Amino acid sequence: MSSADRPATRLATRLAFLVAGFGIACWAPLVPFAKARLGVDDGVLGLLLLSLGIGSVVAMLLTGIMSARYGSRPIIIAGGLGLALVLPLLAVASTPATLALALFAFGAALGSIDVAMNIHAVEVERAAKIPLMSGFHALFSIGGFIGAALMTALLSLQTGALACTLICSALMLAAMTVTSPRLLRSVQVQDGPLFVLPHGSVLLLALLGAITFLVEGAMLDWGALLVIGAGLVSEAQGGTGYIVFSIAMTIGRLGGDAVVARIGDRATLLWGSLIAIGGFVVLLTAPVAAVAIAGFLLIGLGASNLVPVLFRRAAWQTVMPTGLAVAAITTAGYAGILIGPAGVGFVARIGGLPAAFWLLAALMGLVTLSAGVVTRKTA
Repeated sequence: MSSADRPATRLATRLAFLVAGFGIACWAPLVPFAKARLGVDDGVLGLLLLSLGIGSVVAMLLTGIMSARYGSRPIIIAGGLGLALVLPLLAVASTPATLALALFAFGAALGSIDVAMNIHAVEVERAAKIPLMSGFHALFSIGGFIGAALMTALLSLQTGALACTLICSALMLAAMTVTSPRLLRSVQVQDGPLFVLPHGSVLLLALLGAITFLVEGAMLDWGALLVIGAGLVSEAQGGTGYIVFSIAMTIGRLGGDAVVARIGDRATLLWGSLIAIGGFVVLLTAPVAAVAIAGFLLIGLGASNLVPVLFRRAAWQTVMPTGLAVAAITTAGYAGILIGPAGVGFVARIGGLPAAFWLLAALMGLVTLSAGVVTRKTA
């Protein structure tokens, strides 16, 4: 196997994260067009969107198994190509059934590349012997921004939905052409069992991953409603907080590798979670909009490097094969994004949205309390 510590392998890993973020973001602006084309109501649309999540979770579980035997390279390539080839189908699917199938396939491609690129990333980082994971995850965020901005710009120019997706697919295929020959030929191939139930430190890592992803999903789905409901901003300005949160998250990850190299994984989890908790306190007690926005900023900065550290610890634990451990964390995190916001809504219905956000802050406290456990060298 060629050395994992090469500029080419780092570039390939970054491009894989960029393609994954770009691909999923290209779909978001197409949702209203799909709804109008099919003539369905919100309830049916919600069920159709669930197909994407189901496809992702199924693929994530299978990818952990396949990567343990075949390595991550073929799965990254298949996932990236799948995103590029299925995206145009989302723009032309003419019935709910065909859109559901296309979304399932799109979700499967996304889930596959998501797990495989993280497995590849932990191997590249381990060979480099310096923190790289935060920077890799920053490229996912940047890809998401570019994808959403480009698709929105093309649609605003009255470009047809199919033409827009073909342009974006061509860009993804070009990126994968650069990525493919630079990926490691074999990464973390395992000769042992192909399936192991998460246990020990991996189970804890997966739980913390679910909490962190839940916070991200809640900020997207409920953050605007929180500040609007508190009378701090108008409906037109409700999205400002999430924009600040996203920018803070990206900036935090771009500088995260240097931070981790200086203070270590344990301190990053400890102080990152504490900063995020402090952000929740600021947000929930804010008397004016500017203070609330500062809360969004603190939550984004604090949470930015938690997930990269959790993936790094999955590479260093010894109770499970790395590929299966990464798959477990990714699947748990995705479950947090899918199921968590609905849970926030349930709590909000009983005790109000602020109570739900206080609960999120309490859950983030589990990351603080577990920082020492999950970063022990014997974990």
